[in-house]
Amino acid sequence: MFLGTYTPKLDVKGRFFLPAKFREELAEGLVVTMQQERCLAIYPKAVFEQKARQALQAPGTVARNRALQRMLAANAADEVPDGQGRLTLPPKLREYASLDTEIAVVGAIDRVEVWDKAAWETYSAEQEDEFADINEEFL
Repeated sequence: MFLGTYTPKLDVKGRFFLPAKFREELAEGLVVTMQQERCLAIYPKAVFEQKARQALQAPGTVARNRALQRMLAANAADEVPDGQGRLTLPPKLREYASLDTEIAVVGAIDRVEVWDKAAWETYSAEQEDEFADINEEFL
């Protein structure tokens, strides 16, 4: 399970140090892909494969399902952290999420999200009031 918010720096090669708490679960391989709200999602390979199987269960005759399948696969990258725990984010995905040097790495239970730090701060602040309402309904 991925929990917490961290603020490592993205270097000029598009690498950052994964938080130590996340490294073991991601050490065997992971998939980085687009996520809604213009951030990136990092899934352990097995979790991504499960999500892909779920996407394949949706009828391919429905345009929205085909679009989801395409976007999920076409913008995904298999990666393995290096020996120092650094992960390289592909340029296309960095561009999609508007990532520069300042990033936020956010635990989102079954995945890790990577946000532009300022975008995360804005999103998080906007969601604080909504969180109370959602929490009451959900829990």
